[in-house]
Amino acid sequence: MDKGKPSDRRGTGLAGPLAVPPGGRRPKAASGGRHVSETPATQWLRERGVEFTEHPYGYVDHGGTTESAKQLGVDEHQVVKTLVMQDDKAQPLIVLMHGDRQVSTKSLAREIGVKSVEPCKPEVAQRHSGYLVGGTSPFATRKAMPVFVQATVLELPRVFINGGRRGYLVGIAPAVLTAALGARAVSCAL
Repeated sequence: MDKGKPSDRRGTGLAGPLAVPPGGRRPKAASGGRHVSETPATQWLRERGVEFTEHPYGYVDHGGTTESAKQLGVDEHQVVKTLVMQDDKAQPLIVLMHGDRQVSTKSLAREIGVKSVEPCKPEVAQRHSGYLVGGTSPFATRKAMPVFVQATVLELPRVFINGGRRGYLVGIAPAVLTAALGARAVSCAL
């Protein structure tokens, strides 16, 4: 990202000035000594003073949350997948779901008041989010989209969610999803 341009140009769904971390210091990102280059998602988190940990792993095509949880030694239920979907009017939206669960598109559509919801094709998801499939983060998406989070995700003590690159998760408090990202809780897990 060009350092001369405002970093807030990507859609976040949030309005107002950026939060300044207490003491004006940015949190340290720890990954057992391995630092990963900044992504738009981690820059977004740092700008808002969100504490997070970095968790790189060896990306495996079609490995999904099962593979990342296995490599990181965490429960797959705590790994949150970021799914780019669309409603019946082709309006994109993001769903944050436990790694070991699926989305009931019928339940989701009912809860958000639309006729239907379906996953976007990979190239459409990439166009909306700005991230490669397998590396999609809900933070700093190219296009501002409404974000919905499975309510039970918010009950966990900590979650691991994509940090904006394949093979890279960040650990955060689930409250960040509603407080900083503006995600709306829904019940649509299968």
